[in-house]
Amino acid sequence: MMHELRRLPGKQILCKGRGMKIVGISGSLREGSYNRLLLRAAQGMVEEDDSLKIFDLQQVPFYNADADTEIKPQPVQLLIDAVAGADGLLFATPEYNYSIPGVLKNAIDWASRPAYKSVLANKPTAILSASVSPVGGARAQVHLRDIFSGTLTPVYPAPHYLLPSAPKAFDVDGQLVDKNVRDGLKRYLTGYLQWVSGLLESDG
Repeated sequence: MMHELRRLPGKQILCKGRGMKIVGISGSLREGSYNRLLLRAAQGMVEEDDSLKIFDLQQVPFYNADADTEIKPQPVQLLIDAVAGADGLLFATPEYNYSIPGVLKNAIDWASRPAYKSVLANKPTAILSASVSPVGGARAQVHLRDIFSGTLTPVYPAPHYLLPSAPKAFDVDGQLVDKNVRDGLKRYLTGYLQWVSGLLESDG
C-alpha cells in the first residue's frame, strides 16, 4: 500500500529534484516507528514536482519460492510494481540485533528475483536509520549495504545518515522538530536527489 504526501498550506519545501518518483520503505511495521516518522519528514522536504511515496510492508507475506511464480501474491506484486516504477528508493531501517529487521529482508528477497535481473538491479538507493540507541543503526546500514551489493543496487555514496537518540528529535505528534536533524536530513536528501538526477541524465 502506498501513502502519498498531503502537503500542508504554506509548508516549506526544502529539496529540489527534477520530477522524480521516489519510493520510501520503512523496515519497521510499528505505526509510531521513528524510521517511519523520518520518512514522513522526508516527504515534506521534496520539491512539488517530485514525489516521495511510502510503501507499507505490512501485508507482504514471507518469501516462499513455491509462490514466486508468474502470478505472485498481490502485496508482492504491488511491491515489485512500486519499485519498478520508481526513479529511486529511500530506505529507513532500525537496527535489530546488529542487523536489519526480518520484514525488510523479506521484502528485499521478494523484490530481488530473478537474481541480478530484478527491479532492484541498478535502482539508485539511499539509506536512513533512526534508533533510540547512541549507535543510530550503523550496523544495520552496513548489513543492508552488503545485501544491496548482492542485488546490484547502487547505494548513494555519502556518509551514512544516522539519527541516534531518535525520541529527542520528534515531538509528541511525531513531527521532526530538531533543527539540526532537519537540516542534516535536508542536506542528505538534496545530495541524493542530485545524484539520482545525474544517473538518470547519464542513462538518458
